[in-house]
Amino acid sequence: MTPRSCPCGLPEPYQECCGRFHRGVAAAPTAEALMRSRYSAFARQDAEYLLRTWHPRNRPARLDLDPRMRWTGLEILGTTGGSAFHTTGTVTFRASYRGGVLHERSRFERVDGAWVYVDGDFLPE
Repeated sequence: MTPRSCPCGLPEPYQECCGRFHRGVAAAPTAEALMRSRYSAFARQDAEYLLRTWHPRNRPARLDLDPRMRWTGLEILGTTGGSAFHTTGTVTFRASYRGGVLHERSRFERVDGAWVYVDGDFLPE
């Protein structure tokens, strides 16, 4: 991954991919796009974006990210719903970090037309 490429794994440069969502100039059009942008936000230590895209009923008051955490890759394993025609969706993914892997099925909903993260279930490796 070059410094300018997007952490989410798509081939576009960060500024044109997840960066536009992080800056607030566009909203993620699908649950998968939101999941990718949230992964990128974790990789870039963007707690503000993570809180902004968390469902209001589950959103923590604050988020303290570990600056030593190094995310190294994202693999989308499957999706259900989550398109422009849905109000809910799930994304199953594997996110790698230095020293381990996070395997999760995340749930997303639309709130006021925007996709937000609700919660997730950790899955066995």
